[in-house]
Amino acid sequence: MNETGQRPPGHDHTPLHGPTGDGGRALIHARGLVKRFGEFTAVDGIDVDVQPGEAFGFLGPNGAGKSSTMRMIGCVSPPTDGVLRIVGLDPRRDGPAIRARLGVCPQQDNLDPELTLRENLTTYARYFGIPRRVARQRAAELLDFVQLTERANSKVEPLSGGMKRRLTIARALVNEPDIVLLDEPTTGLDPQARHLVWERLFRLKQQGVTLVLTTHYMDEAEQLCDRLVVMDGGRIVAEGSPRALIERHSTREVVELRFATESQEDFAGKLDGLGERIEVLPDRILLYVADGDAAVAEVHGRALTPASVLVRRSSLEDVFLHLTGRTLVD
Repeated sequence: MNETGQRPPGHDHTPLHGPTGDGGRALIHARGLVKRFGEFTAVDGIDVDVQPGEAFGFLGPNGAGKSSTMRMIGCVSPPTDGVLRIVGLDPRRDGPAIRARLGVCPQQDNLDPELTLRENLTTYARYFGIPRRVARQRAAELLDFVQLTERANSKVEPLSGGMKRRLTIARALVNEPDIVLLDEPTTGLDPQARHLVWERLFRLKQQGVTLVLTTHYMDEAEQLCDRLVVMDGGRIVAEGSPRALIERHSTREVVELRFATESQEDFAGKLDGLGERIEVLPDRILLYVADGDAAVAEVHGRALTPASVLVRRSSLEDVFLHLTGRTLVD
């Protein structure tokens, strides 16, 4: 688990797998999964398989059904309908057994501020019946893994947000889980703290730990996820690797044009035919094209003079906004 290559908790035993025809080797297997709250359908018949050692992401705007799906996977909210198997078990019957195999990193850190970092880990380990000697050993390994050894005897309350997040991730690994659930793992962190958390999660992924995460950060999804699904309105609207989704739902490059005028709409008609898709925003026009430089040359060839031009590679954020829209969802 440390920098010398020792494996982290969560990769020390063979995970359970569903039987053939019920998810195969998938640690998470869902078919037609539904979650309703009264008349409201939060999750509307989704199919998901997460394989051992995979980093899998759920993306979507607020209200898309991500959190409801994660709560069903975490066995804290029962499915309304459909098939769900976690490590080969049925959450409706085997919730406690499944929860013992999961590590959970909630969106809001819920550490005990009156305990030291070490005590937060060893106390949590007791919930899983882990002997004190083993708990102390795992706490030391995990604090080393998240680079908090020097703060082991410090209280939690004065820690920075990034340190608290790393400690919460360490706590999620105490029971050597088969699956680690991460709900918005870096929300609210500054860039340096985000990148350190990413590094720790990437090391877990390299060492075979299965990660399932939700995130609003598209660059985080591109960094961490082997595969992901985009959810909207309780349904899956796209799935695949980040690169495959970009290739399928966007173009190779995007040209951002800003014209020195109050209305970008005045220029939109003059750009017809320049890209596979044109998107007019209040402050700029986006051209989705295969060759950005050639498109810019054509813009100038049409005697148009933008105030600024940016050519960039298409990103997962372009895909996300194309599939789910730019309208804010509360």
